[in-house]
Amino acid sequence: MNQEISRVFEHFEKIASIPHCSKEAEGLRDHLVDFARRQGYGVEVDPAGNILAKKGHPRLCLQAHYDMVCVGRAPEIETVEEKGWLKAVDSSLGADNGIAVAMMMALMEEGVEAEFLWTADEEVGLIGAKALEFRFESPYLLNLDNEMEGVILIGCAGGVDLVAGKADCPRAEKKLPAWRVEVSGLPGGHSGVDIDKKIPNAIKVLAQYLLKSDAKLVSFEGGERRNSIPVHAEAVVRCSELPTPEEKGIHIERLENEVRGVLEESETLLRFLATAPHGVVKAHGELGIPESSLNLARVELGVECRIEYSLRAMSDEELEALAQRMEGMLERYGFEVRREEAYPAWKPEINDFTRAVAEVMERHFDSVRIRAIHAGLECGILAQKYPQLKMASIGPTIEHPHSTRERVKIASVKRTYKLLRELVASFSE
Repeated sequence: MNQEISRVFEHFEKIASIPHCSKEAEGLRDHLVDFARRQGYGVEVDPAGNILAKKGHPRLCLQAHYDMVCVGRAPEIETVEEKGWLKAVDSSLGADNGIAVAMMMALMEEGVEAEFLWTADEEVGLIGAKALEFRFESPYLLNLDNEMEGVILIGCAGGVDLVAGKADCPRAEKKLPAWRVEVSGLPGGHSGVDIDKKIPNAIKVLAQYLLKSDAKLVSFEGGERRNSIPVHAEAVVRCSELPTPEEKGIHIERLENEVRGVLEESETLLRFLATAPHGVVKAHGELGIPESSLNLARVELGVECRIEYSLRAMSDEELEALAQRMEGMLERYGFEVRREEAYPAWKPEINDFTRAVAEVMERHFDSVRIRAIHAGLECGILAQKYPQLKMASIGPTIEHPHSTRERVKIASVKRTYKLLRELVASFSE
């Protein structure tokens, strides 16, 4: 491993050692600002925590986000190498998007003339990008939040979160035995790029199991984050007995001291969770990816009743239609619905910049594919804010982001960094 590549992984190990879960990444922000200034770059930081570093008169801006989705033991991250992959022990790794941040840092140590944009809180609604107000000198922006080696992304899905709630969830007395039922250890995954991979949703697995009995809900909680397919769910129920689980990962415990009654709407709520839409709504035939999708992301039924959905679509028009349909369905069940964390789709475009990126990539990979992705990228927001910027997205191979199975292919990082150095040089001539 040559010195430059070694520095990429050294920087990543340092990044992993600094807690940087979304909305809790101030330590990493300060580390990046100090690092950029030590390398002789001019640095701006805006109120949202976005960082822009610049040297010389650049024609290319490199961009990545510096927060991560923390799952499992994260932000305590212990990295291990396994059969050519870098992963973490019982936690998300943060290669999304930390490995891109590390590559940018290594380039800065080489003193390249470029703009380096690090954005904040991407994983919780692209918050940093929405607040961005920097002025860019570069006419081109290369996003590094792509997880498919040899692929140039030129478009992405838009998204919106729906939060459905009821202020009051009345209870009724029920003198039946109480049980705690838990679903755990499911694989999880990204609610966009993994939504078509038939990964089980812990909320639905638990609800469908409980429907096989006369169980009445005392409480129900499930899901971790809106942009992750739920890994864990648990419920307290009252019933005479529960059937032996046929599914793996379901655990049952008898409770002796439970005093709460059951939710009056138990049957309706449980049936809703068991049958609620989740997964791909419509496929995009031309792009070979989902056109629109739903992630039943989080549920809390107890003192209050709250259900959270993450919606995605490859066009703003399709997203609006899907949101209206889901709002109508949730309202029919008596929920009040509000929208949160909306972000636009990035309309695919092939232009002189994407062709130039493809020309360089063809010297490094046997095949180069130009695609769009069923996930949110900050390019969608940046394209609205800076219509003069021409953009594309590349990156190394990362599997299972937003889960404890997240891993990055070491050889892919090496190839991508070599490509990145050549791309930066080509736009400096």
